[in-house]
Amino acid sequence: MTNINERIDRYIDKSADFAKPILKHLRVLVHKACPEVEETWKWSFPHFDYMGSSVCSMAAFKQHCTFGFWKASIMSDPEKILTVKEKNAMGHLGQIKSLDDLPSDKILITYIKEAARLNKEGIKLPSKPKSTEKKELEVPDYFIKALNKNKPAKESV
Repeated sequence: MTNINERIDRYIDKSADFAKPILKHLRVLVHKACPEVEETWKWSFPHFDYMGSSVCSMAAFKQHCTFGFWKASIMSDPEKILTVKEKNAMGHLGQIKSLDDLPSDKILITYIKEAARLNKEGIKLPSKPKSTEKKELEVPDYFIKALNKNKPAKESV
């Protein structure tokens, strides 16, 4: 594997014993599917970037691991694996407690390749619609009283 990030090595080494083989396996599959992938560190856990955007990420917790795709919402899902199986797990494969909880290598590689292709083709996630509803700001009485006592502060509002 190329493009290895030592911080991810340390992350895996510090993970629970059950998680180490899962994280190592996922890492190998990501590099196999997309050899040009860059290992990065975002939001305190490992991510894999390609062409300037995240492809996927993995994380380990006390009793499970997770693996998710940044653009899962626009990926095809012929194997129906991109749903969180448990409500208390992030990622798209639910809680992964052993290698047996993962889809086959062939399936995962196919999904990783598709995620990388989306980045290569510059396909972006659709932007979230902006709310046109204006919310009335409620200013607490104590703040209004404090403003009234400070003329320069009140004039700047």
